[in-house]
Amino acid sequence: MAGVLDSVNQRTQLVGQNRLELLLFRFRGRQMYGINVFKVKEVLQCPKLSSIPNSRSMVRGVAHIRGETIPIIDLAMSIGLPAITPDALATSFVIITEYNRRTQGFLVAGVDRIVNMNWEDMLPPPKGAGNDVYLTAVTHIDDKLVEIIDVEKILAEVSPLSDDVSTDIQTRSRERASGHLPVLVVDDSSVARRQIQRCLTAIGMEVITRDDGKQALDYLKEITADGSKARDHLSLIISDVEMPEMDGYTLVTRCKNDPALRDTFIMLHTSLSGVFNTAMVQKVGADEFMAKFSADELAEKVMEIIDRG
Repeated sequence: MAGVLDSVNQRTQLVGQNRLELLLFRFRGRQMYGINVFKVKEVLQCPKLSSIPNSRSMVRGVAHIRGETIPIIDLAMSIGLPAITPDALATSFVIITEYNRRTQGFLVAGVDRIVNMNWEDMLPPPKGAGNDVYLTAVTHIDDKLVEIIDVEKILAEVSPLSDDVSTDIQTRSRERASGHLPVLVVDDSSVARRQIQRCLTAIGMEVITRDDGKQALDYLKEITADGSKARDHLSLIISDVEMPEMDGYTLVTRCKNDPALRDTFIMLHTSLSGVFNTAMVQKVGADEFMAKFSADELAEKVMEIIDRG
């Protein structure tokens, strides 16, 4: 197990290879789950936890790690599975992650290994899974199903972020010229799509959504099939980075290499705030990057992009 932990700590620094590295872990039983290594800061055996009065039941406490107080969330309990029992805490592990500018730990029963994959090997959850499923993708490794958990959905339930745009920004948005073209929002997380849509609607923007880069590229090809350019139809594109089938990096590259699409402004909007590789954004040609999620920052940035044309 020490080798797995050492490997995590070394490889979390490698961002921008346009491939997905998954840290595989499990709860009870044999089912494997995955989390993107790029979001993992550290993996360690469960430290001593201090309780938090009046906290949600899935928040098992806080741990004091390297001078930082970090909430520890029982990941199994968060998705409706049995919680890790108190007796099992000593043999459990905590995956320290950074999402949306916040650091938190996820309590799991065991950590397996890291696998290196192409994003196109990741598939959306089955359509029959329903809206309440806590998955953003599934894949097969060694002929076994691996489920990728929608961490943003969990965090939105455990510790909600405000997606309300301030009154001041809404007032300024009403003073601007109207009639702007829609914004295309591309994100595999239903929670993230709703947050962004609510934010942009508050400043008077029409929003079109797609769940991943492949869907977005298909849509862009469709609206430009008549010989027009994407900028004739859209004000800008806001895309997540991590998505099944086609990630945000690949979407940007494909757009910037297509004469009908290359002039459209593309902003990468991702929860990979702590270890994000700016050089990769420049390499693929994205026009802007913003870490998730601040409704006011996003609203102001979108208004600034549109106003400067």
